[in-house]
Amino acid sequence: MLRSYLYLLAACVAAIATVGCLFELSSGEAQLGTPLTTGILVLSVPLGLGCFVTAVRLGRAGDRPED
Repeated sequence: MLRSYLYLLAACVAAIATVGCLFELSSGEAQLGTPLTTGILVLSVPLGLGCFVTAVRLGRAGDRPED
């Protein structure tokens, strides 16, 4: 069950990075530069979605009763 929480934490961090990158890129001049900010955005979107789906799957697997 702890693993699902860690994946959920990673998904939250990736979501925050995604939103931050979108705001930086929409402002016109990103503080870290456009290429680096775009790279972070491109990596954080699939990472966040993958971590969220994994967290949900692990969480559901942990709720099953033992036989």
